[in-house]
Amino acid sequence: MAQARKPQENELMEKIVSLCKRRGFIFQSSEIYGGINGFWDYGPLGARLKWNVRELWWQAMTSRDDIVPLDASIIMHPKVWQASGHVDTFSDPMVDCKLCKARFRADQLHETPCPRHPSKMASECEGEKTEPRAFNLMFKTTVGPIETEENIAYLRPETAQAIFVQFKNILETSRQKAPFGICQIGKAFRNEVTPRNFTFRSREFEQMELEFFIRPDEVVERIAGSVARLDEAADLSAPQKNWGWQLWHKYWVEERLCWYESIGLPRDSLEEYWQTPEELAHYARATVDILYKFPFGTQELEGIAARGDFDLKAHQEASGKSMEYFDEEARIRYIPHVIEPSAGVDRLVLALICNAYTEETVPNEKGQPEQRVVLRFHPRVAPIKVGVFPLLRNRPELVQKAREVRDLLRPHMTVFYDESGAIGRRYRRQDEIGTPFGVTIDFDTLGETPELKDTVTVRDRDTMAQIRVKISELPAYLLQKLR
Repeated sequence: MAQARKPQENELMEKIVSLCKRRGFIFQSSEIYGGINGFWDYGPLGARLKWNVRELWWQAMTSRDDIVPLDASIIMHPKVWQASGHVDTFSDPMVDCKLCKARFRADQLHETPCPRHPSKMASECEGEKTEPRAFNLMFKTTVGPIETEENIAYLRPETAQAIFVQFKNILETSRQKAPFGICQIGKAFRNEVTPRNFTFRSREFEQMELEFFIRPDEVVERIAGSVARLDEAADLSAPQKNWGWQLWHKYWVEERLCWYESIGLPRDSLEEYWQTPEELAHYARATVDILYKFPFGTQELEGIAARGDFDLKAHQEASGKSMEYFDEEARIRYIPHVIEPSAGVDRLVLALICNAYTEETVPNEKGQPEQRVVLRFHPRVAPIKVGVFPLLRNRPELVQKAREVRDLLRPHMTVFYDESGAIGRRYRRQDEIGTPFGVTIDFDTLGETPELKDTVTVRDRDTMAQIRVKISELPAYLLQKLR
């Protein structure tokens, strides 16, 4: 599935991690107390970047007529996780090293560094390993004042099960008809034994999940003919009500790839991996992993699984409550099948930062070469959209006009105002945090050159080209560029 590189000194990744802390994207959780492994805090810029990612995914999903949202609780009845199989089967095979006492996932010994000799993999270490044994990944807690077995609950390890449990309530209140989807963004928790690769594998993370409910193939065949005939004539750009599961699966793979492109991840940075029958989860008919080429290796961003009717059927059997859907067109009842695109917010944020990070040599104000670090975020996800700068901070008339421009733009976009330091340094600071545009208020703005009065200089982050734009036209000009 994922292609991992042998860990070694990764200079690029070290630079990215350093920038994330230095510029306020990501901090180690509880850092002043030594930190806690597998948990991360998002600083001012990271919080904005993460918010933009969530908002763009949310818009892409909920702007459709056939998808409705859900915001479910993190702690659910423990029977939910028994029915879904998480209590009994949600585990990783673990081994212990008798020499260094470290614990490793048995299937990752070849890609996990040895604590005693980081240049070697755990599989290469001479320490004797124990036999693999199951280690459940769910965090336990208790509900109520008394810690007893009866009060045990779990922090959810995924957001999907809440959607299945609320399926009938949402169906009855939203008046949806199959095929339709339910989407959710939310926190999930997994007690990973070896969190690693910065924020890529964490114990607390955020998921963006869609469960798209479709007709079983036998219903499709009854209404519209064979799935094979539908497959031959399929147009994936125009979803049809009577598609079979294979077409819906392919449709959502393509939809997700297009969405990644729309936020700045080019297709050549992504890979599709179709899991083999031996790799599939027991409930899945097919799963496609969308992988990104991180500096530390090619790893999964999102999985798109054809889950069949496993989850709804399991909850129907465990709860005794019907999960059947009545299809008015087919005049039959059935348990819908599901296509599930599931993406990680934190992994995607890390991918966007890695993809955007660029070092280049450019001339400085004196024409001498200097290195420029720039985050080439797509404007749609950039934490700050525009920086506003008075040319000089000791000229009150420039400062006043700059603040007027800042206030003009703020209702429309995220603005950072900066009057400290040389203008070149201010540009570089914004380049390093990925701000697409800089607006400078200079003496021409005040009317020293009559034809340039009430215009500002707009600088492009990527090309560093500058043009003059009228202040009255500035919001519309920037909004067009940002969109």
